[in-house]
Amino acid sequence: MAKPQSYENHTRLDPAFHFFVLPLLLLNILFAIYATIHAWPEFQHTHLWWIVMSVVLFVLAGMVRMYALKNQDRIIRLEEQLRLADLLPESQLGLIDALTIDQYVGLRFASDAEVSALAQRAVAEKLNRKQIKQAITHWRPDHHRI
Repeated sequence: MAKPQSYENHTRLDPAFHFFVLPLLLLNILFAIYATIHAWPEFQHTHLWWIVMSVVLFVLAGMVRMYALKNQDRIIRLEEQLRLADLLPESQLGLIDALTIDQYVGLRFASDAEVSALAQRAVAEKLNRKQIKQAITHWRPDHHRI
């Protein structure tokens, strides 16, 4: 049986991205530089173009990853706004608009019993996602984020 999720073990890596795509793109950049250096002084301008395109592909992979994570953060914000709308007393509904996306991302791990108090604390103390996660006592796992 898998160990229950907690602050210490909640981060995940995507093996295909982190251990295949990124290393190969980095190797591609290094090989392009190597080939250009060893072709000097008879190198063709295509060698320099190969370096440029290798860097472009590496940056593109990073941007695609960043866009996906940003989209996940927006979805988490929506889910947590709906959850808080159900769980918070009417007098505290103003917290929903006061929380930042970063705080919502941290709050998604808080159990229903502690999310209200933690949301109040997050707004009052301007806690970031790491501080919120560290403050959680009853962890609510999220196995879908990559």
